[in-house]
Amino acid sequence: MADADEQTQKTHFSIQKIYVKDVSFESPDTPKAFSFAKWEPKIELNLNNSHTSIDENLYEAVLTITATVRHQDKTAFLVEVQQAGIFAVAGFKENDKKYLLGSQCMNILFPFARETISDLTTRGGFPPLLLSPVNFDALYQQHMQKQATETEDTETQDTEVQGQDTEAQDATPRDPAIVKH
Repeated sequence: MADADEQTQKTHFSIQKIYVKDVSFESPDTPKAFSFAKWEPKIELNLNNSHTSIDENLYEAVLTITATVRHQDKTAFLVEVQQAGIFAVAGFKENDKKYLLGSQCMNILFPFARETISDLTTRGGFPPLLLSPVNFDALYQQHMQKQATETEDTETQDTEVQGQDTEAQDATPRDPAIVKH
């Protein structure tokens, strides 16, 4: 129990600052884009996240959301927001730290990015684009599983290649029939 208390006391996670790092709004087909009789947009949404170490136990996490909205096969608007935050993360194991930065920080940043996107689309003359909630925990788990699978595939391929090299070395041309290619 003392070990658990010591571990709890040594870990620290807190928000230091939240800010918009970069923002872009483009509406290439205005004012024609406003002449629609019925607004039936097709939305392409891309999410990306990254984090960098600023100092010991201090990290910048960035959530990038890009939404391309098309109406009648023309781009009505494109909006991109890089919502960032500075987080203090100390005393966690490496896997836990990756989880905090890759999932929990994104859960914290998402509502701010969502609000910025809604505001930008409204200021651009369009109905607000209200993004549905995102399960960053599930996305993080999918990413980790994909990484594990890729690592296993790479290790398997390395083993197969090594096995082929070994077999080729074992097939020393002792018989002239083996040498034929």
